[in-house]
Amino acid sequence: MEFIIAETAGFCFGVSRAIDTVYDNVKECKTKIYTLGPIIHNKQVVDDLHSKGVDAIDSIKDIKDEKSKVVVRTHGIAKEVYNELEINNIEYIDATCPYVRKIHKIVEKHYNDGYRIIIVGNREHPEVIGINGWCNNSAIIVDNVEDVKEKLKCTDKTCVVAQTTINREKWDDITRYIKSHCQEALIFDTICSATNLRQSEAEKIAKQVDIMLVIGGKHSSNTQKLAEICSRYCKDTYHIETFEELPQNLNLSDKKIGITAGASTPAWIIKEVINKMTEKENLKTNDAEMSFAEAFEQSLITLNTGDIVKGTVIGVSNNEVYVDLGFKSDGIIHISELTDDPSVSPEDIVKVGDEIEVFVVRVDDGEGNVLLSKKKLDSIKGWEMIESSFNNKATVKGKVIEVVNGGIIALVNGIRVFVPASQVSDRYVSDLNGFLKQNVSLRIIDLNKKKKRAVGSVRAVIEEEKEKKAEEFWNNVEVGKRYSGVVKKLTDFGAFVDLGGVDGLIHISELSWSKIKHPSEVLKEGDVAEVYISELDKEKKRISLGFKKAEDNPWVIAKSKFNLGDVVKCKVVRLVPFGAFVELIPGVDGLIHISQIANKRIGKPADVLSIGQEVEAKIIEMDLDNQKISLSIRELLGTQDIPAEENTADKKEKDEEQRISF
Repeated sequence: MEFIIAETAGFCFGVSRAIDTVYDNVKECKTKIYTLGPIIHNKQVVDDLHSKGVDAIDSIKDIKDEKSKVVVRTHGIAKEVYNELEINNIEYIDATCPYVRKIHKIVEKHYNDGYRIIIVGNREHPEVIGINGWCNNSAIIVDNVEDVKEKLKCTDKTCVVAQTTINREKWDDITRYIKSHCQEALIFDTICSATNLRQSEAEKIAKQVDIMLVIGGKHSSNTQKLAEICSRYCKDTYHIETFEELPQNLNLSDKKIGITAGASTPAWIIKEVINKMTEKENLKTNDAEMSFAEAFEQSLITLNTGDIVKGTVIGVSNNEVYVDLGFKSDGIIHISELTDDPSVSPEDIVKVGDEIEVFVVRVDDGEGNVLLSKKKLDSIKGWEMIESSFNNKATVKGKVIEVVNGGIIALVNGIRVFVPASQVSDRYVSDLNGFLKQNVSLRIIDLNKKKKRAVGSVRAVIEEEKEKKAEEFWNNVEVGKRYSGVVKKLTDFGAFVDLGGVDGLIHISELSWSKIKHPSEVLKEGDVAEVYISELDKEKKRISLGFKKAEDNPWVIAKSKFNLGDVVKCKVVRLVPFGAFVELIPGVDGLIHISQIANKRIGKPADVLSIGQEVEAKIIEMDLDNQKISLSIRELLGTQDIPAEENTADKKEKDEEQRISF
C-alpha cells in the first residue's frame, strides 16, 4: 500500500483562523459561546466544539444566555444580521473568511452603484445566502449557463461574483457566455485561490492512483466538488467523513491510494484515517505517518513582522497575489506592494507555482491576512545594487515608468531613479513622453543615502558607448569598406549617415545617377543605407561615402541594351538650336542633330518637335566611354533633295504638314 497525500489537504487559512478563534475563546472566555450556524461543514469539529460548550445556532433569537459571545462563521452573514447583532448589543467575533468578506464589499459597492448582482453558486449554500444579503437579497443566483440565459437581461449593468468554492470549469462557462452577450458586465473572479490549487492537485493525484479518498463533510461544498473531480479520473473514489465510512471489505493491499481533503477537514481526522488503514493491513505506519507529518510540518512555523521569507504563489488576481508561506494563514501581496510599474499586471510578474521571496509587512491585518510586500524587499536589495553601481560607476538597466517635471523616472531593480531631461539623451528631446515604457541603460551620477534618492544619466552611457564605437571604427576603417548605416540628418548638399558612433556624408551627387534637387528624393531620416567609404581623412575625422552602385549606372545599362543601328523609341527632353536631346532610358540622353530631324531643311528643332513628344530614331553613332549617342529620324524617313531656296509661304505650309506627319 502506497499513499499519495495532497499537500493542500486540510484547513485553508480562512477555516484555520476561524477554528483557532473559537478554541482560543473557549480557553480564555468563561461566557457562553455560540456560532451562527456550524462554524465549518465538518461534523467532527462541530461535535468537538459542542463537547466544549460551544453550540451552533441558526438565529440570534436562539441565544438563551444574557452574557454570551457569538462567533460569525467562515461562510459569512448578511449585512442585516450584523445590524441585528449590534441593535441587540450582542458581542460577536467575526471569523468570516477574508475571501468571503472581500466579496461582500464588492457586492455592496456595485449594488449601491446601480449594478445588477449575479452570484455564481449554490443558492442554498450559507456563503451564497450571506453574499446575497449585501445587495438587499436581490441577486440573480445561477448555477449553469441555462440559468444565465433564463434569468439575465444583458441590457443591465451587471456585476458578477463567484462562490469561493465553485467549480472553475463551471465558472469559466458562465462568464464566457456573459462576456459574449453583455457589454456592461464587471466580472470578479472570487474563487478562492486555495480552492483552485486544491482541485487541480486532486485531479492530478486521481489520475495516478487505484483508490482515491476524499475526506471531509458531506455537506461541504468544496469537498463535494473534490469528490466530483476525483470521480472523473478514478472510478474507485470514496467521499468519507471518517475511516468507518470506508467499505470494510475493500482490498487495500498493493494499492496506490490517493488522499485529499476539503478545506473544512482537520488534520487529526486525515491522520486518523491513514493510521487506521495501515493498522488494518498490519503494516508499519512509520512511512505513512512521516509522509503526512511532512505535509503539515510547516504549519508550525512562526512569522514576525519584518521577516524575509519564501513562499509559493497559489493564486493571482487583478489586484492581488496569494502566497502559501507554510503558515496557518496564506499571505497576500496587494498590487501596490508588488511593483511601482503601472503598466504591468500581477500576472506579468508572477505565475501560480512560482517560488517568491517576500517581506512580511504585518502578520495579521485584523482580518486574518498576512500582508506581504515584494516591492519593499526589492527596494532593500535594489538599494544595495544602486549603491554598488554608483561606487563602481557601473551601468544599470531600468524601465521608464513616469514623465515628471524636468525629466523622467526609471525603475531600476525596484528603485525609482530620477533622470533629468538634460541627461535623457545625447541630443535635445522636446517630448519626453516618447520614452515611456522604454527600457534604458543608465549610470547613477548622484546618490543621497539618507533621503533614498538617486539620480541617473542615460546620456553618460550613450556618450561612452559612442566613444568606444568611434575608437573601434577609426582603428578598422579603410577606403572601400562597406557599412550599413542609419540616415541621421538630411541637408541641401547631402545626407549624414551614422556608421556606428561616427558620421559620414553622402554628397547629393552620390545619391543618384540621375539629377535630383534634394536628398529627400532618395532617402529619409531613419532609413538604413548601404554605403562604402569613398574618401577618408583620419586627422580631420572626415568621411565621404559612396552610395550609388556601379551596376545601376544607366550608361552601363545602355552599353548592354543598345547597339549601333538600333531603332529605338525615345522621348524629347530638351530642344537647343542645333538639335533635340532625347531620353533613351532614365539617365541616358542622346542627340538628334537638327540635320537629322527631318528629310528637309528646317529653321529650328521646335518647328518639328516638342518637349515630351515620343519619336522613333535610329542610333547612328555611339561613344559610351564619353557618354555620347547620336540618333537620326531622317534616316527612317528616306532621303530627298532639299532645295536651296523655297517660297516662304510654301515652306511654312510644307513644314506644318511635315510636323503633323510626326
